[in-house]
Amino acid sequence: MKKGIETFRNIFKIKELKDRILLTLGLILIYRVGAHVVLPGINGSELQRLVEENSGAANGLLQYLDMFAGGAFNRASIFALGIMPYISASIVFQLLGLTIPAIQKMQKEGESSRRKLNQWVRLATVVITLFQASAYVGYLTTSYGGAVSEGINATLFWLTTTVVLTSGTIFVMWLGEKITDKGIGNGISLLIMVGIIARLPQAFLTELDSKGIIGDGDIAQPLMVLIELVFFTAIVLVSIALLQAIRRIPVTYARKVAGRETMIPGARQYIPLKLNASGVMPIIFAQALMFVPAMVGQYGAESFESLDGVIGSLMDPTGTAYNAVLFVMVIAFTYFYTAILFNPQQMSEDLKKNSAFVPGIKPGTETSEHIDTIMSRITLPGAVFLGIITILPAFAAHPSLLGVQREFSMFFGGTSLLILVGVVLDTLQQIDSYLLMQHYDGLTDGKMRGRNEASPVSTTTAI
Repeated sequence: MKKGIETFRNIFKIKELKDRILLTLGLILIYRVGAHVVLPGINGSELQRLVEENSGAANGLLQYLDMFAGGAFNRASIFALGIMPYISASIVFQLLGLTIPAIQKMQKEGESSRRKLNQWVRLATVVITLFQASAYVGYLTTSYGGAVSEGINATLFWLTTTVVLTSGTIFVMWLGEKITDKGIGNGISLLIMVGIIARLPQAFLTELDSKGIIGDGDIAQPLMVLIELVFFTAIVLVSIALLQAIRRIPVTYARKVAGRETMIPGARQYIPLKLNASGVMPIIFAQALMFVPAMVGQYGAESFESLDGVIGSLMDPTGTAYNAVLFVMVIAFTYFYTAILFNPQQMSEDLKKNSAFVPGIKPGTETSEHIDTIMSRITLPGAVFLGIITILPAFAAHPSLLGVQREFSMFFGGTSLLILVGVVLDTLQQIDSYLLMQHYDGLTDGKMRGRNEASPVSTTTAI
């Protein structure tokens, strides 16, 4: 405890680190305040009442968007669309870079090319936001028309709301980039994390209320909450192990001659292959596809009457069929996304250019096949663990198991938990770097070895 307090004090002894942390906290505060500013022409109290009345019939996709926006989506805030349009544009360009040589070349070139590519991503964000803002206006007027002020012109409301929502997303994007440049951590990831974690206190209070701890309740209920917290802690530890786990491939650099007599001996390094190289993207893709049955059931019920039973089973997030399909899809998308991000042939060529080789393996094709074989083997347990973490919220919310309330169960796994753990680890790593440069002890005491490993080739993970 004493060492932890001393380390915390050391953080504020480093002026640059202190300024970066304070700037980051200030920009995050602006983001959270903006998330509570309601759009012009919307009655906030009436909207909240309507949302609470329809919470049981809320669409899964909309709840998913509201989670990433930190509640701003259902609050009809100026930041209702959050940072998701920027994430969508970034993913689009990331995938285009794998198929279009010109974009792939720009991603590998210098800072000027990357700045130009980032500008394209920003422009794509504006276009995506305009479409999403227009759809959001339609969603508000259709589902919660009673919250829209009476007498307001429909066209004027659509135009002004679209402009405000687009401006809000651009401002959030600017906040994220400023945090990345001038603050600490990855700004976009931090804003997503803050939006998710902002829901945690209310979700926990809802869970306590459901167990009767807030008020008069059964004496056995506090013990059940304690079991839930122990289970939650264990899941967090497993998630940390999943994100930190690596498989190191030894690499030896050939000896070089300096002058006529001096010999520089070959150096031994490692290629760290992550157990989960695809991040949270397989979960996002799989959950997005799992919303299709709900859309079919809502808009095409008459055309698919013979499939009512199948569609109904795939619409229940706590059902066996839903989670079995989701589990298989997460595994499939993990292999798919890893194959997109991971290029063993390129790694083999990079090693060859740097006069490096894997001991016992011939450079070239054999090295590429060796790396690909290892990656394929470690992807399977990584995909299985990722699939298990994805369906854990359903087990936590199941009435015959833990019986956790749905709001709180979302933190027992899935995208929410992995983003929280991943962003915290990355931020701690950056703080550690500043502390170690000033010869102070780090926050993690050197235990984040998996993320700090140097590698000749890096794999990109989203979010």
